[in-house]
Amino acid sequence: MSSGTNPAAKRTQDAPPSGLNEVRCGHHGCVHEPTENVLTYANGITLARTAGCLTAVTLSISTGRIWLLFAGLAIHCLGDVADGTVARLRDEETRAGAVLDIVSDRLCIAVYYLSYGHLVHAMLLPIALFLFEFMVLDAHLSLAFLNWPLRSLNYFYLVDRVLYAWNWSTPGKALNSGALVVVMLTTRSPIACTGLVLTIGAVKVLSLVRAHRVGIPAPLGCASAATS
Repeated sequence: MSSGTNPAAKRTQDAPPSGLNEVRCGHHGCVHEPTENVLTYANGITLARTAGCLTAVTLSISTGRIWLLFAGLAIHCLGDVADGTVARLRDEETRAGAVLDIVSDRLCIAVYYLSYGHLVHAMLLPIALFLFEFMVLDAHLSLAFLNWPLRSLNYFYLVDRVLYAWNWSTPGKALNSGALVVVMLTTRSPIACTGLVLTIGAVKVLSLVRAHRVGIPAPLGCASAATS
């Protein structure tokens, strides 16, 4: 940045000790309530689709039936769409639900790719690179929404439109989570898959650099005092 003062850090320092939730705004994606209800239909769907995916992949490994592996992937994809849709339609979007969705996605994706790599050893390199990108770099980016009073990463455009477009817009999500599966199954080319993963990884690195240049705020105050 051109000046020595970080605007995001200054906003954080100027914030009242009691937090940002006291100031209600007109943004749907911002948090407006101090507490959340985690017992929602959307979270139930997230848990069910994760258990279903894990069961199908485990059965695929134990029986050698590859169709169960793809069934597990299908359960994950359909359930991932369903839980988000239900959360929005029922106005059940919560930060706890968003975190549950993020960690569940990583479990499902990891078991799928590790199982597929066990069957197709030629894909182990792009799979290993993708898992590092998805489980570490993208996870760090995705969980960063917690540093702002946002319902989920789907509303990150309120913070930075470029980061949102690169990572959590519809094209951004498709590139990150769906493109490798398509390229892997259609081309069966380790070189093409590795090139794609390196491209995705470059986007994540650039996103991390931009995020930290924008400034990631941290809540100030005493955690013990806030809960007393």
